[in-house]
Amino acid sequence: MASDYIDKVKEEIRALAEPVLTDNGLELVDVEYRQEQVGWVLRLLIYKEEGVTISDCTSVSREMSHLLDVEDLIPQKYTLEVSSPGLDRPLRSERDFIRNKDKKIKLIVRSDGSSLTVEGLINDVKDGMLLLSQDGEIITYSLDEIKKAKLIIEF
Repeated sequence: MASDYIDKVKEEIRALAEPVLTDNGLELVDVEYRQEQVGWVLRLLIYKEEGVTISDCTSVSREMSHLLDVEDLIPQKYTLEVSSPGLDRPLRSERDFIRNKDKKIKLIVRSDGSSLTVEGLINDVKDGMLLLSQDGEIITYSLDEIKKAKLIIEF
C-alpha cells in the first residue's frame, strides 16, 4: 500500500482520536498503521502524566472502534491496539521533548548529509529548537534535523 495513503489514514485517525483522548484526560503520542504478520494493525499510543491504565486503553479502544466503524476510514480488515508507549519510546513531537525536560536523551541528528549521535539532558524547547545540555554547555538542534530521539533509562 502506498506511503501517501498510509500517511493520509494516520492523519485522519489522529484528527478523529484527539477529541476522544482529550475528553478522557489523555494525549495522543503516535498513530501507527502498518502491515504486520497478523495483518493490518492500527496502533494508538496514548499518554497520561500519572500513567496510562488498562481502563484508559479499554475506554479509548471502545470509543475509537465505534467511531472508526461509523467513519469507515479504513477499507481493509485491521486490528486496533491502544497502549502506552512505554519508557523507552521515541520522542517525536515538541510536546514529547517538553514533557521530558531535564531527562537524559540520545539523539541521531542529520548533519551535512551524515548522521551524528548525541547524548545530553533536555534543557528546554523553544520555537522548534531543542536546547540540550552537554557537559555544562547548551547545544541547540532544530527539531526538524532530529532523525531519532529516545530517553536513556537509567536504573
